[in-house]
Amino acid sequence: MWYYLILAGFAGGLIGGMGMGGGTLLIPILTIFLSISQHLAQGLNLLVFIPTGIIALIIHAKNKLLDFKTFLFIIFPAIASAIGFSFLANSLDEQVLKIIFGIFLVIIGIIMLIVAIKNVIKSKNKLTDKLGV
Repeated sequence: MWYYLILAGFAGGLIGGMGMGGGTLLIPILTIFLSISQHLAQGLNLLVFIPTGIIALIIHAKNKLLDFKTFLFIIFPAIASAIGFSFLANSLDEQVLKIIFGIFLVIIGIIMLIVAIKNVIKSKNKLTDKLGV
């Protein structure tokens, strides 16, 4: 079973490296295909995020893509809310947690679809402006 966990980690890292949260894929793989509880899967996702986030932070800082002033305003509330909502998630029934996570994924999917449609429309408008059509 350990090789399935390595494959799940690889898939989560691959998706995470593309800019989409690796947990979007990692949690469903762990719960659906490897029969790991929702609580454990979400906890593992948080644990896996620590080194991934540190590496991404270093790369973005090195490429001067990090606004440190904004970073400082975001990091402390993010840490506090992650801790608080971890305790909340731990107190919820597993089925409730699965439903909430599913709703979250659907909402994120809808938002990504809307952004993609807007980008297609925007690029189509730029093309028609260049062509004078």
